[in-house]
Amino acid sequence: MIGITLSSEQVRTAPPEVRFWIERQVATSLGLQVRATAYQTSFEGLRICNLDELRDIFSLIQHSVPAVHVLFELGRKGASFAEGELEAYRLPDIQHHAGLQTVGQVVACLESINQSLHRVRGTTNSMLCVVENGFCVVATVTQENLLRLWQELICRADIATDSPGTIPTGTPSLRESAFPNKIGRPAPFPAPGA
Repeated sequence: MIGITLSSEQVRTAPPEVRFWIERQVATSLGLQVRATAYQTSFEGLRICNLDELRDIFSLIQHSVPAVHVLFELGRKGASFAEGELEAYRLPDIQHHAGLQTVGQVVACLESINQSLHRVRGTTNSMLCVVENGFCVVATVTQENLLRLWQELICRADIATDSPGTIPTGTPSLRESAFPNKIGRPAPFPAPGA
């Protein structure tokens, strides 16, 4: 058997899934009942977003390139925890991948994304993501739906240009062209050659 000592600072700054694991190990070793809903209080407002809601969020933030980059960073596979129901991302990793200067910019983008969800749902008690201890947490189903949206946008861009991986110049934004709905989106791309 090997023992390990962690300072309170190390535990406090550990990723959520590590803190949860430590909590379970300590509770089990002391013979205590392990809480089944350990994340309920920390992530109380976190909600699953379906594909239509994510399209609407994208339509609201599409003119903010940093926010769009951050939104789609949440479509990457993160560190899975809570029996695979949540994904965690380090804020510095999002900053790096999105090409932003500071973690503060990442947090501002995440706040903008959450505000967009409030507009889409007409309520302020739901969040697409939660920021805690240097991490951003989203529901795994939301992460998977963001990946689907990204793939949908790339596919539409490929179809519109007949050239995979390129976006035509002088074309309306992908959101304006690809997703008509109740938030005032125009009609989809015309058929190639039309």
